[in-house]
Amino acid sequence: MNSLKGKRALITGCSSGIGLETAKEFAAEGARVAITARAPEAFERARQELGDRMLHITADAGDVPGQKKVAERLKEDFGNLDVLFVNAGVAELKPVEQWDEAAYSRSFDINVRGPFF
Repeated sequence: MNSLKGKRALITGCSSGIGLETAKEFAAEGARVAITARAPEAFERARQELGDRMLHITADAGDVPGQKKVAERLKEDFGNLDVLFVNAGVAELKPVEQWDEAAYSRSFDINVRGPFF
């Protein structure tokens, strides 16, 4: 259909699952796609399924300085973005009394602080 032809998109947390499937669909619809994952090894599955046509950026969604580097890289390679799909996230599903400060901070960093800044 090419409904995203000429659009530039960033999909975070794209090494598998929803992020990887979204990258496939966006590319099929004509978008230039950048994807992120925490570790370079995490891109292996994405490369197997998508090839090297995506811009692969190693980044931890909870690392604010790292997110600024992602933005700089995108500006260099894409100029601007048309679509941002904040897919990276964590869910620690346990009773409130079992949460500790470190788990809360990590969850907040990945799900809120990193994407916001």
